[in-house]
Amino acid sequence: MPKSPIVYLELPANDVAACKSFYGTLFGWSFRDFGPDYAEFNDSGLTGGFNGATPAEGRSKFPLAVIECNDLEAMEKRIVAAGGRITLPIFAFPGGRRFHFTDPSGNELAVMQRE
Repeated sequence: MPKSPIVYLELPANDVAACKSFYGTLFGWSFRDFGPDYAEFNDSGLTGGFNGATPAEGRSKFPLAVIECNDLEAMEKRIVAAGGRITLPIFAFPGGRRFHFTDPSGNELAVMQRE
């Protein structure tokens, strides 16, 4: 079975601009905007993003580790079969598709597949 690494860390943001200013000033991170409610951060050692959407629009309440895979639908089935629960069905985003799930302890993570 191919490895599925954590490739992205998404942080919830009440104010994306304030997060960019905070992390940019403190740590020298750079950013790429994807609309007013999302900014990707770079130069942190692991690429990630600030998600300013509402929880109903797909924002997690806590930091969200994103795992990459090659077959999103198959991974979704495997997670459910292993006892995970899908919390946000597959959706498209710039660069690919993903879904969110919780593990048996209630930790929320996401799985993505690049375009």
